[in-house]
Amino acid sequence: MSDYSAEVLDRVFNTIEDRHAEYKRGENLDSRTVRLFDRGTAKIAQKFGEEAVETVIEAIAKRKGHLIEESADVLYFLLVLWKDRGIAPKDVWKELAKRHKMPELEERAGRLK
Repeated sequence: MSDYSAEVLDRVFNTIEDRHAEYKRGENLDSRTVRLFDRGTAKIAQKFGEEAVETVIEAIAKRKGHLIEESADVLYFLLVLWKDRGIAPKDVWKELAKRHKMPELEERAGRLK
């Protein structure tokens, strides 16, 4: 397993799951992730949105290094949001795989229903 592959998302999600369990037990209150869970879905979603906007800004500004950093932030907050809402990465990977196998027009029509 390479340290520089999409598999890192699963490892980060596993850590987020650990932090969520700590949050439920009232442990590790210094953890950024535990504090996010404590602040609730609205705050997690807000942080995700802020990072998404910053990612767009960096893309438009053509600052590749900053775009990479902001993209990592977006992915982190998205994974936290998924955990908060009871979604596992495999659920999203399954949806992506399903869409990838469909012809584009058929996939779009399915989303509009």
